Amino acid sequence: MNLRQTFQQARQLLAGGQKPNEPASAERKTLALPTILAPYQIPSRAMPKPTPDNLRRFAETPVVRRAINIIKDRVASLDWQIRLKRDYTEEQVGYVRRKQRALRYALEHPNPSDSFRTLLEQVLEDALVGGYGAIEMETTEDPERPFHLWPVDGASIQIDPKWDGNPSSIRYAQNTGMPSSGSLVKLRDDELIYLRTNPRSYTPFGLGPLEVAFESVNSFLGAHRYAGKLASNAVVQYALWVNDSTPAQQERLIRWWQDEIEGTGRVPLLSTPDKPEVLRFAAGTDADMRMNWQEFLIRMIANAFSLPPVLLGLEQDVNRATAAELMDEAFHSAIVPMARLVAEHITRDLFAKRLGWPEFEFVFNQLDATDEMQQVEVQTALLAAGVLTVNEVRAMRGLAPLRVEETQHSPGGVHAASGSAETEEVPPLAKND
Repeated sequence: MNLRQTFQQARQLLAGGQKPNEPASAERKTLALPTILAPYQIPSRAMPKPTPDNLRRFAETPVVRRAINIIKDRVASLDWQIRLKRDYTEEQVGYVRRKQRALRYALEHPNPSDSFRTLLEQVLEDALVGGYGAIEMETTEDPERPFHLWPVDGASIQIDPKWDGNPSSIRYAQNTGMPSSGSLVKLRDDELIYLRTNPRSYTPFGLGPLEVAFESVNSFLGAHRYAGKLASNAVVQYALWVNDSTPAQQERLIRWWQDEIEGTGRVPLLSTPDKPEVLRFAAGTDADMRMNWQEFLIRMIANAFSLPPVLLGLEQDVNRATAAELMDEAFHSAIVPMARLVAEHITRDLFAKRLGWPEFEFVFNQLDATDEMQQVEVQTALLAAGVLTVNEVRAMRGLAPLRVEETQHSPGGVHAASGSAETEEVPPLAKND
């Protein structure tokens, strides 16, 4: 070692760097989220998004609620399963069936008050409204129920942009709003699942579909209120013109109309030298209520949620030939991406990070084809060609594998017999197995 290398190592030690003879680590050179500290940012707007209160109030309107329920209910009602990843075999992983049963039972009963569907609906609601969906993960001592899950208000979660990438270090904090020292609940990266829709590089937060449609929803509500007042006669659409009348006569006519005629249903009788004339301000048609403008705003809201307008009630340009195509487009553009996002977070954050079981994955069934008969035809063709086995097809549909003697009497039994099934009893699952 020459003098130059010795000097460089000493300088690294003084600067807090790596020790001599220590392998160099892969450190990031770029700055994460540089625009947060940019000088043109307004200090009062640290959160670059509409307020959660306004977003949740907009989410309670009929059109937005319909768009949210289409995605949320469809994803929450999908069938799902837990399976081994394609890079792992049952011989490499011990107690596969036991672990799968434990994971499924824990997901079906995530906490004492929620089921998997109610838990998922709350998380998807926050993800679609504000781009944040949070689930707290905590491990247990019960090998048959290795974890608990709780839904968390995603709007109360703060993110550390300088997180070092270690799952056991603090990355999130929940702002409880309490004035005491417990106003911030710090959470490690392996303690919270944080779903971000439309992630971006210049902000740690996601972008929800309702945020995209925020201005369109606001304009729609204003036009809808105006049309409602116009249709219910809350807005006066005409005026009565009496020619050559004095102010005293006009005042007397107004009092007489309000006291004797208005709201009574009587027939008014007028005796004047000149016939009064009614001036119409609007004809009271659909054009006056801006119906075309409201339909355009509904289309913009549907575009923000990646849904065809027909699902939000606009059916005048839909026929039998295009309806099936629009439904298929809605499934693949709105349902499938959200379902895969949830499945990837459960696989990566819950199974791999929190439990240390990276060999398992969470998948939703039947995401590739919406037509059941089409999916059956494809799987039958793959079975006949020897590409898939019976047990592999059963795994795709969330069914348990058949025993070897059962697969020999089934179609494609020669190929299916190669897949082994775990038939013997296994001892109780160890905590760190």
